[in-house]
Amino acid sequence: MREMMAITKALSDENRTRVLMGLRDGELCVCQIIELLDLAPSTVSKHLTVLHQAGLTEARKEGRWMYYRLPGKDAPACSREAIRWLQANLADDPRIVQDAKKLKAIRKMSKGDLCQRYKS
Repeated sequence: MREMMAITKALSDENRTRVLMGLRDGELCVCQIIELLDLAPSTVSKHLTVLHQAGLTEARKEGRWMYYRLPGKDAPACSREAIRWLQANLADDPRIVQDAKKLKAIRKMSKGDLCQRYKS
């Protein structure tokens, strides 16, 4: 029950669902997620923590960058099902479609330049 409650909490925020939908095409650096959401780095960090604690994302560190991706097949079934449900129901949402276009441009940006903007 605890896993399901963490998942429903994570999915109850529009920005967190936008992150999950953004990750459907592959992992993103935190700076790319900040650029997508157009929120303060600390706010994005809190959202990513909630998603990670709910088992809806996996993270890895490479050099100075943190990357997030959707969980693999080893993730709990409830996490995988929640993501499938989300993707099936939001794929055509206007905000998600707009985010996908924005992400295309963000993925073409230099990560070094992009992350430099958000460096403390």
